[in-house]
Amino acid sequence: MKSFTYTIKDAEGVHARPAGILCKACKAMAPTKVTVQKGEETAECNKIFALMSLGIKCGDEVTFTIEGPDEDARLAELQELVFSHL
Repeated sequence: MKSFTYTIKDAEGVHARPAGILCKACKAMAPTKVTVQKGEETAECNKIFALMSLGIKCGDEVTFTIEGPDEDARLAELQELVFSHL
């Protein structure tokens, strides 16, 4: 299991567009499971409504967790995506 913490930079937070991009990328990583945690709440990143239900805003600190095969490669992919879109 690999994880990293990130502070959201997008002024609008995780709204529909970046959530959709993240969701699509995480679905393509299957069978690797990607989750995001904000505070005490956790959601699977391949489920757009679960992701958006966290209400992630600009300045929020979230933790992404990657579990499955090729965790190192998937971690690098996810970090690149998050750093460029969130």
